[in-house]
Amino acid sequence: MKALVLGAGGQLGSDLARLVPGAVAMTREQLSVTDAAGVRAALERHRPDVVFNCAAYNPVDRAETEPERALSVNSDGAFNAAAACRTLGMALVHYSTNFVFDGRLDRPYLESDAVGPLGAYARSKAEGERRVLAEHPAALVIRTAALFGSTGSRAKGGSFPDRIVRAAREGKPLTVVADQKVNPTYTPDLAEASIALAASGMVGLVHVVAEGCCGWDDFARAVLTECGVDWPVESVSTSASAGVAPRPLNGCLGSERVQPLRHWGEGLRDWATKSRRGA
Repeated sequence: MKALVLGAGGQLGSDLARLVPGAVAMTREQLSVTDAAGVRAALERHRPDVVFNCAAYNPVDRAETEPERALSVNSDGAFNAAAACRTLGMALVHYSTNFVFDGRLDRPYLESDAVGPLGAYARSKAEGERRVLAEHPAALVIRTAALFGSTGSRAKGGSFPDRIVRAAREGKPLTVVADQKVNPTYTPDLAEASIALAASGMVGLVHVVAEGCCGWDDFARAVLTECGVDWPVESVSTSASAGVAPRPLNGCLGSERVQPLRHWGEGLRDWATKSRRGA
């Protein structure tokens, strides 16, 4: 598989670039998906079989004050990748999020459930996946949730487990929301599944997350336990947290199309082992 990874500087993108032999990895600094001509030129130059679009604008709260920027990357940028792939006859794997749902169901959300984005970030991601599939019906859009990984974006503070462990070791109080439920998903597991699904020729929408769903507070406690850090975590409600953007309380995903990845606790154990080794 000849692959080109857009957004290769992040957690998922770096894992994809590592797992696909000979993949062309392009970070945001090397190529912004908002540059339509640049995206097409890169695809024409490298001629990949498949493009993995991991590029995204992810600061959920900041998006409330700069929604145009979120749309520029998450919608316009996604469309640019889809249009170039369709024109050049290339497969596309694009990533979306559990945030496209409003979180009011009492069960995990499935691919057939209607979206209901609550905030600016969520709306930009929902619009992005809609435009990708309208422009390139043979694309694969993978919705996932609560990503954490052992590589990528550590210069920006790392993933949730990195931040939890660092705060605990610095003796900072930890208050973590309890009423937002998610499937914490280990990015190497998601990357491997993405490669397999791309190779299988699957198209359309699919939910790919780890097995199991938990509150962020329970995830934080599991992180500290795996890392051997004895530090309390105070559970709080979303209404008492500092978040600006509205978030779905039920962010759990299920699938009508694929089996879940291994349980999030197993991915966390691997993350902790690699973190101890400095990987």
